[in-house]
Amino acid sequence: MNKIVNHLPTAELQALDAAHHLHPFTDGAALNAKGARVITAADGVTLTDSDGRTMLDAMAGLWCVNIGYGRKELAEVGYQQMLQLPYYNTFFQTSHVPAIELSAKLAEIAPEGFNHTFFATGGSEANDTNIRMVRHYWATKGKPTKKVIISRENAYHGSTMGGASLGGMKGMHAQGGLPIPDMAYIGEPNWYNQGGDMSPEEFGLMRARELEAKIEELGVDNVAAFIAEPVQGAGGVVVPPETYWPEIQRICDAHEILLIADEVICGFGRTGHWFGTNYYGIRPHIMTIAKGLSSGYAPIGGSMVCDEVAEVINNGGDFAHGYTYGGHPVGAAVALENIRIMQEEKIIENGAADTVPYLAEKWAQFNDHPLVGEVNIVGFMGSLVMTPDKSARAKFSADAGTVGMIARGHCFDNGLVMRHVGDRMIISPPIIINRAEIDQMFELAAKSLDLTLADIKAQGLYK
Repeated sequence: MNKIVNHLPTAELQALDAAHHLHPFTDGAALNAKGARVITAADGVTLTDSDGRTMLDAMAGLWCVNIGYGRKELAEVGYQQMLQLPYYNTFFQTSHVPAIELSAKLAEIAPEGFNHTFFATGGSEANDTNIRMVRHYWATKGKPTKKVIISRENAYHGSTMGGASLGGMKGMHAQGGLPIPDMAYIGEPNWYNQGGDMSPEEFGLMRARELEAKIEELGVDNVAAFIAEPVQGAGGVVVPPETYWPEIQRICDAHEILLIADEVICGFGRTGHWFGTNYYGIRPHIMTIAKGLSSGYAPIGGSMVCDEVAEVINNGGDFAHGYTYGGHPVGAAVALENIRIMQEEKIIENGAADTVPYLAEKWAQFNDHPLVGEVNIVGFMGSLVMTPDKSARAKFSADAGTVGMIARGHCFDNGLVMRHVGDRMIISPPIIINRAEIDQMFELAAKSLDLTLADIKAQGLYK
């Protein structure tokens, strides 16, 4: 068995990586000159690199390792499933036990009326499914002109051609001929950076009503759906004002367009509820799921579909769409075990009662830090917006992300994985993080912010 325990020295691993491995969202030449950080082990909320150095992973991998690293039950389930049925597809009027049981379990934990899942291997694929599904839905209902999907600027919905087109990140659209046709965008509910003199409540309503204006501009007979994350994750943990989601729901209902809640990050406990949909009390027609579905232990994703949409799809003839590895038996078996652990150990309920309020209390203390202009926290995801002038909500004179990169560097140097999006610092720790680990995360983050402040003062950027 090829089990990698004793590995090559870090420099040799970095050289091999540079020679053969193309990284996502990376300037390859810059990384190869520097050398990648090589992670070799993990347990709980802690990572270990190839030099034996440990780090607290405040990002849960890529927003996904919700039940933490090192759960042997998931490894054992995956192993046993590989022995019994390592692979089969669900094409050609065929199914298998893990996909059947997982789809039934998802119906059990989902909001009322969600009893159907179309599987993929990740969130990007699932959002591609959503594009085709909503258009097929409307065509089946005799409204084939309803093709346009409205999204938000700075939204992230994956990096496939479809997923990246659904997202509203201009940097991604600048490469590869994006977006594909029939996509439209409205502003994001980012009050701190874009709210001007409006109150958060006024701004939330204004941003939501941009959806109504866009529907009227395009014509309701041309609009298929609106897609959004309950909390914008990769966009910087942008928490919408309280007025935002109720107004979005009203507009979708009034104009009879489908609402897609992208739950890839927010789902499976991240908000302190099973889904962000539960947290905000919204009523989507489709929910995109991935990441926390298996806590990242196996690739799996899907589109959870409400009964009304599923009935139309099922009665619309062949839905000519699918993936070789959609509903993969190993991924499905691991996801089932992940959900079993979350339910039996009451991980979400215990977190909501204990560590969610404790993390919010600790995180709020950053309001007093001279570098922090705004603190956002929902469940186990949070952000700190850095500014040189709190009262003016000012931006730094340097290019956006300059200060964020400095802060990220200090975090890594101090043994903390905390990501930056522009000049926002964001966290998304495993939801099994305990109070002592939250204290440690807070102390490391505070130390890193202090060092960042000293750096930017010395460089003349704090003005």
